[in-house]
Amino acid sequence: MKSIRRRCLGSLLPPLLLALPACQRPEEPPRPADLLSQEQMVPLLADLHLLEARVESSRLSPDSARALYLSEQKALLWKREVSDSAFQRSYRYYSIHGKDLGNIYTLVIDTLTRREAKFAPAGTAPKPPGTPGAGPSR
Repeated sequence: MKSIRRRCLGSLLPPLLLALPACQRPEEPPRPADLLSQEQMVPLLADLHLLEARVESSRLSPDSARALYLSEQKALLWKREVSDSAFQRSYRYYSIHGKDLGNIYTLVIDTLTRREAKFAPAGTAPKPPGTPGAGPSR
């Protein structure tokens, strides 16, 4: 009798444990009071990605590169009068709302493409992302 209960319990328990988290709906996080607008996030993220690319290409040791990035990130946020915590909360909020973050990154890519075109030699147009020779696509 006990072995039948154990077998039934053993075969039913794992699916129930896997299904339990699916029943719980996470609460929608509240909108941060200091949420940066999408218009503020776009140029800030474009600048942060350029900073990251410059640091990665600097050939510094990983520790030095991280220290440089954090220092420059702090300066960039200070220049734009944005606190690190407000940026982190805003990014987290938009990342939970995937459509909003997708819209932001579409504009970030457009911004970076325009900047690249501005600095490209005359007569050469930057290649669209994903084409051979255009660099890594992400």
